[in-house]
Parts: sequence; C-alpha cells; structure tokens
Amino acid sequence: MDITTLDYYNNNAQAYIKDTVGVDMSSRQDRFLKLLPQGAHILDFGCGSGRDSKYFLERGFKVTAIDGSAEFCKHASLYTGLSVKQMYFQDLAEVGVYDAVWACASILHLPKNELEMVLGKIRDALVAGGVLYTSFKYGDFEGPRNGRYFTFMTEPLLQKMLAKVGSFEVVEMWTAGDVRPGRAAEMWLNVLAKKE
Repeated sequence: MDITTLDYYNNNAQAYIKDTVGVDMSSRQDRFLKLLPQGAHILDFGCGSGRDSKYFLERGFKVTAIDGSAEFCKHASLYTGLSVKQMYFQDLAEVGVYDAVWACASILHLPKNELEMVLGKIRDALVAGGVLYTSFKYGDFEGPRNGRYFTFMTEPLLQKMLAKVGSFEVVEMWTAGDVRPGRAAEMWLNVLAKKE
C-alpha cells in the first residue's frame, strides 16, 4: 500500500467515515451475498469505516476485517464489535480460509504490478468455489490523484489481469454510478468472480 495513501486516510479518517459509513451499498452487497452459503466466512479486505462488515454480520455471516489505516481499524472495531486487524494487502498469507473476499474500493489503491500479486494472494486465501467482489474507478488512469494512488480499470483490463492471475471465473462484471450524494456521474467497475 502506498504510504501517501495511508497517510491521507489516517489524516482524513473522520471526514471519510462520515462521507461513507451511511451510504447504501445493499444492491452490491446483496448481489455478493446471494452467491454465498448462509454463515459463510467473509474477509472484508480494506474495510474502511466498517460499514460492509456490519451489514454482513447483521445477516448472519462470519466476518474478518482488515485495513491498512490504523484510524479506520479503531473506528471499524468500535462500529462493528470486531477486532479489526491493521494489515497491508500485500501481507495476506492465508491459504484456503475464506468463503469470500469483499474488496470494495480498496485494492484500487495498489499499482498494477502489486495489484496482480495481491489478486493472487486473494485467490490463495479463498476456498475452492470461493467468491471475490472488488470494485475500481472506471477508466485506464494509474497514478497519484487527490493525495492517494489509484489504479482505474476497464472491462478488458480487468479481464486480462484476472486471466493472468488464473483460477478466477468471472460471474458478473458491471458498471454503476457512485452511490454517494452528488457523485452519480462517477463510474465504477464492479466484478464478482469465483475461484475455480
């Protein structure tokens, strides 16, 4: 994870949490949960405010939550009742542990070469048939923007990367506007993929 991005989130944690914690993501969350057995173990990979972890917990799923930002970990632990672990994406080392990984607007902060490596780590951490949800800002930009590092994605770019990582079968890929107020024109690329 880019240190500038982490500094940005640690320094702006309260404002960011206020901006995102109440956002209704249920259409994406429910699309993801439909693919999982009841009580499945979900890794919330870059949990931010803890909004999605809380949603999954309230629906009877087992959740492990991590984030690179110490400030997010503190808030998300209080908000969800989970012991949220501070960890960088690159340090994921578990094998065959999770039924699903939810990486909502999180791994987009990695440069392309690290992103590919981390997708490989996600694949390894999933059980066979496990589900990945992830989302990226739409486009082909890569680099620093507004104090953070971003890798945007288009359908062909993401398809190519998942094929290179291997063992992922795309279930669904779709674009949708940002759900935050006044941001609907900002497009996001969403993907649901299963580990073969």
